[in-house]
Amino acid sequence: MAVINLLTAINQALDQKMADDDKVVVFGEDAGYEGGVFRVTAGLQKKYGEDRVFDTPIAEAAITGNAIGMAINGLRPVAEIQFDGFVFPGYTEIVTHMARYRNRSRGKYGLPIVVRFPVGGGIRALEHHSESLETLLGHIPGLKVVMPSTPYDAKGLMVSAIEDPDPVIYMEPKRIYRSGKQDVPEEMYRIPIGKAKVVQEGSDITVVAWGAMMREAEKAIKLLEGENISVELIDLRTINPIDEETIIESVKKTGRFLVVQEAVKTYGPGAELMSLVNEKAFLYLEAAPTRVTGFDITVPLAKGEMFHFVQPERIAAEIKKVAKF
Repeated sequence: MAVINLLTAINQALDQKMADDDKVVVFGEDAGYEGGVFRVTAGLQKKYGEDRVFDTPIAEAAITGNAIGMAINGLRPVAEIQFDGFVFPGYTEIVTHMARYRNRSRGKYGLPIVVRFPVGGGIRALEHHSESLETLLGHIPGLKVVMPSTPYDAKGLMVSAIEDPDPVIYMEPKRIYRSGKQDVPEEMYRIPIGKAKVVQEGSDITVVAWGAMMREAEKAIKLLEGENISVELIDLRTINPIDEETIIESVKKTGRFLVVQEAVKTYGPGAELMSLVNEKAFLYLEAAPTRVTGFDITVPLAKGEMFHFVQPERIAAEIKKVAKF
């Protein structure tokens, strides 16, 4: 067991899967020699060579397109996109080919590809460097989409993603790459894709979050100490497929539901989760399901970004409002 941060946990998972399976290849802009912008792939090229860990041109469509060709020919590519907002040039290949290959072959063939990239804000970055795109990718049939919130989950989800027979979008909340450490087993293990985690049991309200928003939700719950509100906190972990069972069973117990997302409000995952609760747990509800989200704007630049992000005080106020309804 070693105490490591989220970034190191991902690096460890990549390292162990590359050692375990010589079909695993890692590539992207600066992913080889430099080890990526945030050094998630640091040391891998030196250990496994330039044939398996290599740099690419600044061409995201080529990165995702080549990943498809590699997977068709038997490799297990792990493709890095440098920042969230840069995934758009590669979006066509992801949506029109990567996601559809299983359906297009009538279930015969899958594409074992992981597309990983940093996501979200909080590092005072430039435009196109702070976006939360889980809605755009979670909406597409044929794609699995995951986002860890802890080092332990980051490693286990990455191992599962690489071993999955179909494409997995692996989103890494960049603001918590290095903020906090956790005991992580040194041996390889797996976190099932599509399985949420009840982080804290409670009886008055169910709160669901993921990625960096888990930290903000936990801070909000601490702000409510003394308010006599028992919060059940769930880490969604996987945006698609949604773990409906864990969420619905929780809401049936608490009767109240709040979802927290960093992404902009309109058409976000929060809307999908609220709809799910209305469809499958309506008769158990004591208050209307609600959400705390980013605003419907382009993510502001450094000086303004904190006004856009969800703060613990906003979450705490909404929990109190729904719980007291």
